[in-house]
Amino acid sequence: MTQPNLFQPLSLRGLTLSNRVVVAPMCQYSAIDGIAQDWHLQHYGSFAASGPGMIVIEATGVSPEGRISPRCLGLHNEATEAAFTHLVGALKSFGASASRSAIAVQLGHAGRKGGAAPPWEGGKPAKDGWQTLSASDIPFDTDWPAPKAATADDLARLKQCFVDAAKRALRVGFDAIELHSAHGYLLHQFLSPLSNRRTDSYGGSLDNRMRFPLEVVEALRAAWPADKPLGIRISATDWVEGGWTPDEAVVYAKAFRAAGIDYVCVSSGGLVPYAKVPVAPGYQIELARRIRAEAQIPTRTVGLIVSPHQAEAALADGAADMVAIGRGFLDNPRWVWHAAEELGAEIAYPPQFMAVRGKIWPGATLARPRAAAE
Repeated sequence: MTQPNLFQPLSLRGLTLSNRVVVAPMCQYSAIDGIAQDWHLQHYGSFAASGPGMIVIEATGVSPEGRISPRCLGLHNEATEAAFTHLVGALKSFGASASRSAIAVQLGHAGRKGGAAPPWEGGKPAKDGWQTLSASDIPFDTDWPAPKAATADDLARLKQCFVDAAKRALRVGFDAIELHSAHGYLLHQFLSPLSNRRTDSYGGSLDNRMRFPLEVVEALRAAWPADKPLGIRISATDWVEGGWTPDEAVVYAKAFRAAGIDYVCVSSGGLVPYAKVPVAPGYQIELARRIRAEAQIPTRTVGLIVSPHQAEAALADGAADMVAIGRGFLDNPRWVWHAAEELGAEIAYPPQFMAVRGKIWPGATLARPRAAAE
């Protein structure tokens, strides 16, 4: 039987994913001093048991001030590295041995959006926050503090922070690194003319605005083994007139593909709080389609993709090579199993969970009536 597109393997350099389902990085705001806690083990472990092709660990700061909030993960010292080593080692033991998930980490720097409180505490600058850094000294919003405009020394230090974090990620045992260049964080702040008003070689023209993000890509690619994939997440548009555009995103994608990026996750928005984002089911799929077609790079789509048939359609018609699921996994950590049932795919289950396979468990027709009806 031919497997659905969603359950076809995908090779990225020396890594082969067992399927095209990816757990999207979702901040948990549950770390202490950047250190992963038991919460992270149960959170990611619940997904790993059902065997998505890849799990991307949430945005992880390459320096303490690079974290989005004081409760976000970091990978910048021995303590954070040790906690990740324990977490990743555990995750790699979960799931069916024939289809264990690849584990990636999303490395990033929050820039002017750093030091914020968790969303359930308002998401504004936290009392225990810090002086932030950005392309220019333009605050994220009227009630946010102005960041410091990065100097040449700051940029050199930041690049080294990314390299050091990549070396730690290799020792930890991560299968892939995903560079965070989306959602209004530091690298995106350099890309958009709304946040980058520099007059030096890092501001002004598109080539100049792309310069620092591409320097980070090149530094990471040099530090990360040649047989391991390096991905990137981008915002393909700011959804604001005068901001970052899909045309510019295509140029950026071509440039980072040439610099050694192996896949791109296409998201959007996040740079300014007043953007009017047309959120709807699959609203970013067409952005992914364009970048895949014009930049000729493996692409992952994300954004209100909930059902297996919706995900399968995005792959079947050539919009993307992978699909990232976020809140769908929070709601249903066994999303992969149920998608396989709905699409008629054959996948491996961990032996500890064989009792709930749809073909074995009579209760499946009651617990998952839609899957049984397909």
